[in-house]
Order: sequence, then C-alpha cells, then structure tokens
Amino acid sequence: MLFTLKKFIGGLLLPLPLLLLVMGAGLVLLWLNRGPKIARLLLSVGWLLLLALSLQPVADRLLAPLEAHYPTWQPRGETVKWIVVLGGGYTWNPHWPPSANLINNSLPRVTEGIRQWRAHPGATMVFTGAAAPGNPVSSAEAASRVAQSLGVPASAIVVLDSPRDTRQEAASVAMLVGQAPLMLVTSANHLPRAMGFFTAAGLKPLPVPANQLAIESPLQPQEKILPSPLWLGHSERVWYETLGQAWQWLLGIADRAAPSGNRGPTPVKDADVRD
Repeated sequence: MLFTLKKFIGGLLLPLPLLLLVMGAGLVLLWLNRGPKIARLLLSVGWLLLLALSLQPVADRLLAPLEAHYPTWQPRGETVKWIVVLGGGYTWNPHWPPSANLINNSLPRVTEGIRQWRAHPGATMVFTGAAAPGNPVSSAEAASRVAQSLGVPASAIVVLDSPRDTRQEAASVAMLVGQAPLMLVTSANHLPRAMGFFTAAGLKPLPVPANQLAIESPLQPQEKILPSPLWLGHSERVWYETLGQAWQWLLGIADRAAPSGNRGPTPVKDADVRD
C-alpha cells in the first residue's frame, strides 16, 4: 500500500500532471469567477513552464549534467563476474517479438548489458524487477527472455523478480553476489541514484550508463524550436530523478563515488574474485 501510494504521489508531481493541475485550478477559478488575477497567473505560469520544458534546448540542458556523471563504459580487459541490469518499463504480449515488450528505458539497458556480457566471457547477467500488477511475467523475466532471444544462454542469466524499486534491487543483488565486483547497468540519468543505493548496500558497483537521452550533437533546426512530447519526456526524467534523490537524501543515502570517470572498485582477475 505504501509503495503504491509513493508511486501515485510521485506520478502526480511529474511535470505534465502537475502543470495540468495548476492550469486546471486556474480554469476552475475563471469559471467560478473567483480570483481572476490568481487564475490568470496560474494559467500563464503553467503554460509557460509546459512550453519551456517541451523545448529541446531547455530539456536537454537540464538533463545533460545528470547524465554526465558517468561516461560510457568501454571494456579495458578487466574480468567481471556479474553484470546487473536494472528493470524498467515493460509489458508482456507473447505475440510480439520479445524486444517489443521492453518499454522506454528498458531495451537500451538490456542491449548495453548484452554488449558488456559479450566483452566479458564467463560473466553472469542478472536481471531485476518485479511483476507489474496483473502481469504474469516480471520485468526481470521479460528482460531475460529478450536477452535469450539475442543469443545469451539461459545458463548465463539469473532472474531476481521480487524487487519493486532500486533500493530493493540493491538488497537482492547483495544477497546474490556478496562482495564480488559487479557491473551496474541502468539509464544514465538513473545511475547516480542507483550507485547510491548499491554502495549503501555494501556492494562494489562499476557504473555502466545506458540510454543516454540529452542530445548535444546536431539536430534539424525545427527540432530545437518546436515543442515536442519527446523533449518533455527528457524534462520529466530530470524531475523524476530529482524527486528520487530527495527521497534518497531523506533516507540518508548518497552516491559515494567521485563525480566522473569510469568509476567503481578496481576490477580484479578471476583468481582474486571472492563471493
């Protein structure tokens, strides 16, 4: 119940529903002919913020610093035993290709995890994430099936399908891997918060960002000046992660790693790995 309430309140605080509520309040005041100045202010502020957050220069300027914490991980010949891919949005329709069931951030996480698995022969992929209400397949199992469809054998996969959020994912992974170093694969904007939970759980994560969204390379001119739900989605990620980091701060958890570079503990060779 508490988990569902947290998700519901968090959803209401995201840009689109929050600004719609602000503008809706302004419309109600106008229709009731009460507080016209406040109504105009609410409508104006809500509209301007929604416009600004839907523009690429604004959205990606906000998102880029969050994603810049960790660069793309490039294999350097290190030995890694565990590659942990955090769960995300999904559904499960058996009539679709497996990859079509991974929504938004999930598919890039899985493909980056597979890229790292191919660069680290003998590693085990760990997929996390509970089942959504009413879905017979968990987020972790859906990701596992996608990985298998792309050539990863079932023998190289572990599914942890009980965690419902990042903190629970860290606790479940800690029970599995102990003190062994692991590669932590998740969205670039989510990785700073995930690193905080995993280091707080006593783990030794190597940060592997996926699904970078903030665009700094050239775009068509109209893409920079026209509002789009795509750019609003980028702004939403900033908003969502800021709320998550505020909650993490209240829990007394913070990312203990340095702010840049391929970070985490020094990788060790097979003979030195301890579970």
